[in-house]
Amino acid sequence: MPKFAANLSMMFTDSPFLDRFARAAAAGFDAVEFLFPYDYTPAEITGAARAAGVKVVLFNTVPGDWAKGERGLAALPGREEEFLEGVRKAIDYATAAGCPRIHAMAGLVPEGADRALMGRVYRDNLAKAAALAAAASLDVVIEPINTRDIPGFFLNRTEEAAAVIADVGAPNLKIQFDIYHRQIMQGDLARAIADHLPLIGHMQLADNPGRHEPGTGEINYPFLFGEIDRLGFDGFIGCEYKPKGETEAGLDWFAPYRS
Repeated sequence: MPKFAANLSMMFTDSPFLDRFARAAAAGFDAVEFLFPYDYTPAEITGAARAAGVKVVLFNTVPGDWAKGERGLAALPGREEEFLEGVRKAIDYATAAGCPRIHAMAGLVPEGADRALMGRVYRDNLAKAAALAAAASLDVVIEPINTRDIPGFFLNRTEEAAAVIADVGAPNLKIQFDIYHRQIMQGDLARAIADHLPLIGHMQLADNPGRHEPGTGEINYPFLFGEIDRLGFDGFIGCEYKPKGETEAGLDWFAPYRS
C-alpha cells in the first residue's frame, strides 16, 4: 500500500507550523515533509515530530534568498560554497530529526547564462553534496519542476534528472518524482514511474489543474496508486498540494490509506 507524507508547508496552514505535526498525525499521517525547517532550531523540529509520533521524510536544502525569488543554488556558478554550506546545515537538521533525505533545488537560469557551465556546476555540486550526505547515511534527491509554476527553473524533465544522476554516479543521488510537475511537462505518468523506478527516492503529488488534492482534476490517482503499489515502490509520496478548503475536509481521497 502506498505510504503518504503530509506536506506541512502546504497543508494545515491555518495552524502555526509546529502545531501542524500533531494535526497531520490526527488526520492519520505517519510521516511529514516540508519546504524548509530553518526558521526553527533542530531541537524544535525534532521535538514537534516526536511529540506527534510522525517521521520527517523530506525537506529542502537552503535555497538562497527565497523571499527575493531564489529557488535553489545547486546549478548557480559562483554560489558553490554557499550551496555546500546550505547542504551541511540541512544535514545537521536531518540528522537531528532522523530524516533520511534532503532535496537540493537546482535554481533558476539567469538571463544570458551559459547552461553548459551551469550543468557542470550542478553535477560537481551534487557530487559533493552526495558525498557529504553519504557520510551521514542520507540521500540527496533532485526534482524536475514544471516551467509554468517556476519559470526558468534549471531542471524540468525526468530524463534530464536521470542523466545527471548517471553522470554523477553517486548511489545516494536519486529522483524526487513529482507527479504534478511531470503531468504538466510530459504526462505518461505510469510509464515514467515504471521506467525510472530504480532511481526514484521520493514522490510527490497534487492534481492538475489547480495543484489541489487528488480527485479535483485530471489525474486518475486511484489507478496511479495501484500502479505504484504494483511496482513495489516502498518510499513515501509527499502530499504537496494546496487544499481547496480546510485540509481535513479534503482528505476523502486519503481514507483508504489512513493509518
